[in-house]
Amino acid sequence: IHLRGRGEIALHLDLATSGVARRAFSLLRELGIRSEIRTYSRRAFDRATRYQLHVTGDEAALTMLVEAGVLDSRHAPLERPPKRVTGRVCCRGAYLRGALLGGGSLSGPRSPHLELRTTSLDGAKFLRSVAAVSDVTMGVLDRGRHAVAYAKGLDAIEAVLSAAGAGDTVLAFEERSVVAAARGEANRLANADHANLVRTSHAAQKQLEAVRALQASGALERLPDRLHEVARLRLRHPTLPLRELAARCDPPSTKASVHRRLKKIGELAGS
Repeated sequence: IHLRGRGEIALHLDLATSGVARRAFSLLRELGIRSEIRTYSRRAFDRATRYQLHVTGDEAALTMLVEAGVLDSRHAPLERPPKRVTGRVCCRGAYLRGALLGGGSLSGPRSPHLELRTTSLDGAKFLRSVAAVSDVTMGVLDRGRHAVAYAKGLDAIEAVLSAAGAGDTVLAFEERSVVAAARGEANRLANADHANLVRTSHAAQKQLEAVRALQASGALERLPDRLHEVARLRLRHPTLPLRELAARCDPPSTKASVHRRLKKIGELAGS
């Protein structure tokens, strides 16, 4: 809100997306308020485009701002709107929805975090109180040049979005969270499988070296039958895991038994 002197007021809505700017423009037009959308870059060489909705403070606009609780009856800016603005459930939902559209950010799904940015700490506290009436818990943080009301975690964020009437966003957010969780689990399992393969490969290589050492010394043929059988299987199948080696024994053995035999072969090769 810009106070130009001599009682003149202008309202500039600074928005991050064209969709929100068009939505605000349409709502103002439905109320008979004239406005103009302008674009700008926040910093030099910044490719991100910002949108400003310029509203001239004529009589219709001033009346609307007073009714919306942005200005008081003497056209002075209000830090908090009057109770009538957020007195009903639908009004509180609309107020939170406006805060989301005008100053909200949502990150996730790995570290879900929702913020509603305000110009002052008192404004952030008011948003928290509006949400609290609907049993929605939000935190408040003062960042110096601005403040935020925030929610962390899936449940808290979904509660804020639901209170704001953003049901489709809740569903989309849940879907992204499920997909991210599934992708994370798949990556974890893939990493675990890779680690297991590396360990198995290293172990098989050491077993093969032990068998070949016994073979080179002539001790392989003097091994007991069970040890000799496993040693020959390892020579024929250098990369097979223990479970599959055990299945090729005659009669079939167990993974633990094959592991003990190969461990014994390693001890004999090292002695």
